[in-house]
Amino acid sequence: LNFKLGLKKVDSFSVMESLEKQLICPICLEMFTKPVVILPCQHNLCRKCANDVFQASNPYLSARSGSTVTSGGRFRCPSCRHEVVLDRHGVYGLQRNLLVENIIDMYKQGNTSKPVPEVKTDQPMCEEHEDEKINIYCITCSVPTCSLCKVFGAHKNCNVAPLNDVFGQQKVELTDCVSMLVGNNERVQAIISQLDETCRAIDVRFSPTFITESPQTEPDS
Repeated sequence: LNFKLGLKKVDSFSVMESLEKQLICPICLEMFTKPVVILPCQHNLCRKCANDVFQASNPYLSARSGSTVTSGGRFRCPSCRHEVVLDRHGVYGLQRNLLVENIIDMYKQGNTSKPVPEVKTDQPMCEEHEDEKINIYCITCSVPTCSLCKVFGAHKNCNVAPLNDVFGQQKVELTDCVSMLVGNNERVQAIISQLDETCRAIDVRFSPTFITESPQTEPDS
């Protein structure tokens, strides 16, 4: 019975982990932030991320209108490169994916039993895109960067991963290295102790007192 319960817990964890991966935005690499919009190619984006992609693809439109909300225009889906043509409402004309939003709410409610305390830190910003947080790590160049650098910038053709995942992996590797060093240090200390004991035994064996007290063999008559 306990074995079956253990399997159920493992299966439940795997399902939740798989579900979380499906709820990750391809731009910010974080869980979708409502409102979530669905593109004609059936891929989803946070509406803010969709607007960021649109602004980066059409800088002349935003500069001409002087507003972040621009009517018309087009951009390409970051997942499949399908061209998305916007109507006069801009990204606000894209259909909201209420199903994904409801799934996100259900997922967050399922995780309320394990609240994670928020740690307020000053997250560094991208030098190339001033309004973008550094949230991904370029594996090819071994540098942290932002989502727009991956989509449109210098890291467009590079392999990237979420910054938190890389940090966690490197933390584990560093912990393993420290553990290995500690283990090696203990072995070295043990060898040093053995050598000290051997040296003391040699000193005692060849000391004048030991030689004097050693039994003398009688010469043959």
